[in-house]
Amino acid sequence: MAAMPILIKEDSSKSTYTGHDQLSKELINTFFKEFLEAFFPDVHDNLDFHSIKPLSEEVYTNVLKGKNRRLDIVIETTLKGTDVIVIVHVEPQS
Repeated sequence: MAAMPILIKEDSSKSTYTGHDQLSKELINTFFKEFLEAFFPDVHDNLDFHSIKPLSEEVYTNVLKGKNRRLDIVIETTLKGTDVIVIVHVEPQS
């Protein structure tokens, strides 16, 4: 007679699993310069990484009705050798 496998269901409320979306955000925020260098080399080559400033992720889509949404990653920087401000918005998708 074959032994029956024991199945254990983990309580999802106690799980320590970090969702891929949050993990992606953390990695891109931590390695922003390297992320741009790997995936957007033309953008990387033109940005001044000494002036990087994370911005609020909340954006109002309808000021009169108060509707808003959260963006994933929003960073302000400048173009190399200029005072031109650039806003970089990254929204990782699965």
